[in-house]
Amino acid sequence: MALLAPGPDPWSLPGLFLFWLFLLPRLLTAGAAGQGPLPRVIYHAGDGRRVLSLFHQKGLQDFDTLLLSGDGGTLYVGAREAILALNIQDPGMPKLKNMVPWPASDQKKRECAFKKKSNETQCFNFIRVLVSLNATHLYTCGTFAFSPACTFIELQDSYLMPISQDKVVEGKGQSPFDPAHKHTAVLADGMLYSGTMNNFLGSEPILIRTLGPQPVLKTDNFLRWLQPDASFVAAIPSTHFVYFFFEETASEFEFFEKLHTSRVARVCKNDVGGDKLLQKKWTTFLKAQLLCAQPGQLPFNVVRHAVLLPATASADARVYATFSSQWQIGGTRSSAVCAFSLKDFRRVFEGKYKELNKETSRWTTYGVPEISPRPGSCSVGPSSDKALTFMKDHFLMDEQVVGTPVLVKSGVEYTRLAVETVQGVDGHSHLVMYLGTTTGSLHKAVGSGNNSVHLVEEIQLFPEPEPVRNLLLAPAQGAVFAGSSRGIWRVPRANCSVYESCVDCVLARDPHCAWDPESRTCRLLPTPIPKSWRQDVEQGNPRFACATGPVGRSRQPQSRPEIIKEVLSVPNSIVELPCPRLSALASYRWSHGKAAVPEASAAVYNGSLLLLLQDGAGGLYQCWATENDFSYPVVSYWVHSQDQPLALDPELAGIPRERVEAPLTRVGGGAALAAQRSYWPHFLTVTVLLALVLSGALLLLLASPLGALRARGKVRGCETLPPGEKAPLSRKQHLQPPKDHTTSAGEVDADNNRLGSEVA
Repeated sequence: MALLAPGPDPWSLPGLFLFWLFLLPRLLTAGAAGQGPLPRVIYHAGDGRRVLSLFHQKGLQDFDTLLLSGDGGTLYVGAREAILALNIQDPGMPKLKNMVPWPASDQKKRECAFKKKSNETQCFNFIRVLVSLNATHLYTCGTFAFSPACTFIELQDSYLMPISQDKVVEGKGQSPFDPAHKHTAVLADGMLYSGTMNNFLGSEPILIRTLGPQPVLKTDNFLRWLQPDASFVAAIPSTHFVYFFFEETASEFEFFEKLHTSRVARVCKNDVGGDKLLQKKWTTFLKAQLLCAQPGQLPFNVVRHAVLLPATASADARVYATFSSQWQIGGTRSSAVCAFSLKDFRRVFEGKYKELNKETSRWTTYGVPEISPRPGSCSVGPSSDKALTFMKDHFLMDEQVVGTPVLVKSGVEYTRLAVETVQGVDGHSHLVMYLGTTTGSLHKAVGSGNNSVHLVEEIQLFPEPEPVRNLLLAPAQGAVFAGSSRGIWRVPRANCSVYESCVDCVLARDPHCAWDPESRTCRLLPTPIPKSWRQDVEQGNPRFACATGPVGRSRQPQSRPEIIKEVLSVPNSIVELPCPRLSALASYRWSHGKAAVPEASAAVYNGSLLLLLQDGAGGLYQCWATENDFSYPVVSYWVHSQDQPLALDPELAGIPRERVEAPLTRVGGGAALAAQRSYWPHFLTVTVLLALVLSGALLLLLASPLGALRARGKVRGCETLPPGEKAPLSRKQHLQPPKDHTTSAGEVDADNNRLGSEVA
């Protein structure tokens, strides 16, 4: 049966099939990548509109650990084999106060290399723990060439004193061996709570408490409270507990592949260990599953980072955590930010337990035991042997801690998170999140009152893609500090000056920015906030925020342009009028006066208007943006010819004018015909030719297997030929006497295969 040949109609059956064959994967990819809120403004690396400051030091790299001093004026940084103190009080690039080196010893580096680790990337001292012990000392730990070590650093007026070798102690359990392993550490009530890997191979996770007056406690590795692949990302202290956030392989689920799950573990601060059972071990260790998912969707089962937003007068304390998924949906990774209430943590940890049936190896629900005080509670003094025996096997809670998805976005993986609340002009508090990605971008997300989140901006920090390793918010300095492999980036929290009009300032919906009617500029909110300043974070409605006079008779803000750019051109020339794209969320169109742009003399290319200046083609040209159901002119041009200058419309009197030079292209007399020429026949012709070529390629692909099958059948049918005849011969060749069985150079083909009767 012959295939249908594509006719003159490009939308014939083969054409449609090939069209959808090539278009469908792109539509699926585009649909998956487009899910979630889009950043309104995108700043690429080196964009002058978003001024960033980079601190870097020659010979140093891997600026991974950040610590802010109590007064907020000094930033302590843990880099590779050095600790730095940076002055961040002045705007701009942080200034180095002083630096203390802490390299791994030569002996430890030799031992590291002997254990088959890299001398170029691994056998160094990577600083992993940096906490403020008190007003005069810091406590720090590092990998120390796969031999973790810790030490105290003395402070004098926020300057770092040299490290004494006699104060360096073993740091096993407080810092990982491998710099690639995730870890967490937090100082609470003078005690250090750490989650890391406790052995060289990275197969023994541990939660340990050191320092302070309480005894050293750790998890029991024999009881398998933690899976061997547990990966810690955050530790958050509360009044009575310390919560650890980590990811591990789920032991309570049975699937064909390993299922990752996010966990939160809890220990009591007043835990002192057991007397006979669980000596020097946690007696209050419990863990539960974290669930971050949208209804009807696969869960985001890999936690990446978590931070605490303290309680306020109007809201309870909440934990915000970033998640990713082990499954790729639509060919791309996805991320989510979920909010958890500390009340939900307490409720789950006071509920039922899970129990492992050793005969069936299945986890089942176990009710609350009749043991007082309750196992796992923060009771005063050591627990009873009965409670400790119960705790050895019942450490997993039955109920899940369910979070509320705040932000879900495809095509991006969030690595780090910083959170704050900002009071707006209306007196309401707004959630602001700073999110670092695996490609080196920083997203600023703002939560509105209707439980929706919008992205104010995306900032590409690094010229080359690399993950954001750490984020630290410095509210007193109005900046966010991002750690990377090559230095520390200082990012101002807001970029209000880029919004040049009231409409653009209000549509940005940045709680840090508001429009000042007196200075006619978009400015950072001061304290206290002036009542005359304009802002609308909830709705982003310029009709109300930018109206003048009483609302009932106010003049619409989009009725008159802010400034008119005057373009003086020559006849029969093409003028390019650019339109700046202020927002990625807006749609743009051009107008000529109060009418649409004439198609015969104008065309839009990459957002710019290409105008053929002829009789009647001059006048007012405006590029309009429509965002949030609101239209406003982005730029206005008054175009006229040198031969016949046009007087400005009286309705536009009083508006400032600016003379600009637009790119010109001289054309001949046939330019009008060329401008009116339609390229639709050319498009149809190219489409038909493309369909023919693709159909021919498809026929060749189908014909190749059939030809191979026929050739194989013919070869099998020739098995009765004489043994010496291995290839079809003509009658003339068959009558010739057989040659000597030697192969000459002419009988060897290009692939070095022998031809003729000697072919095997």
